[in-house]
Amino acid sequence: MFSFLKRDPVKKLRQQYDAKAEQAMLAQRKGDMRLFADLTAEAEELWLQLEKLQAEATK
Repeated sequence: MFSFLKRDPVKKLRQQYDAKAEQAMLAQRKGDMRLFADLTAEAEELWLQLEKLQAEATK
């Protein structure tokens, strides 16, 4: 009945992915390649989760 009040998990994951990707970009600009690699790997994991949720939503 009140489904419009529930948060969208895809939107939340997308925001987390965007934030992590931005942090990775800033680390790369500073020259910290190790941190860049770690943050990029975390962003990739979030992206895979995001794709999985979107695939489940379209079923």
